[in-house]
Amino acid sequence: MITAKDFLRKLTDVFTKRPNSNLGKLFTILADQIRQLEETHDRIRAWRDIDQAEGTTLDKIGTIVNQPRGVATDEVYRILLKSKIARNLSTGDINTIIRILSLALSTDPSNIEIKETWNDPVDPEPAGISVIKLPIEAINQAGLPPGQFVRMVQKTVVAGVRVREIELTGTFEFASGSETEIDVNRGFSNLEGTSGGTLGYAYTPSDDTDLPI
Repeated sequence: MITAKDFLRKLTDVFTKRPNSNLGKLFTILADQIRQLEETHDRIRAWRDIDQAEGTTLDKIGTIVNQPRGVATDEVYRILLKSKIARNLSTGDINTIIRILSLALSTDPSNIEIKETWNDPVDPEPAGISVIKLPIEAINQAGLPPGQFVRMVQKTVVAGVRVREIELTGTFEFASGSETEIDVNRGFSNLEGTSGGTLGYAYTPSDDTDLPI
């Protein structure tokens, strides 16, 4: 980042190069203005990335990809934008759906598993899918309500295919009985809530207030 000293060093020796001289003070003002321009330019370049953009910049990206914000926060809106961009390019197959969800939730595709319901031994459904594996931490960190997540999945699949249920997997486990088997990240939480496992969650679509996905 440019400073007043950088300008002073470029002067010939016939000029005084003291920072507190008149030239030094002038260059200090000039350097401050240039530094502000550099910071603005860096911010503009950084905010071309959805993960770094904020506020109205995200709204402009949403206008380009036809994804309204509604009442979504920046954090949730980034997920909607990523999902919308990926859905615009989606072919609707299961692998593509997994890729879209992993991209939107910033999780590895191997953490997500989807099955078709046409061969369900208990309640078969010709045109349906179930998300049977998805870490609940990914939803919690994204700040996205499960109902809205279901709608995001529903908008990703091809027309006529229903998202029947979503199973969010937690990390909580009971020990097998061995006193030596202790894992503070999988058992009960401490009083401060800084350790312990998370419970899973099974969700079926309901009548939540919709975001404009």
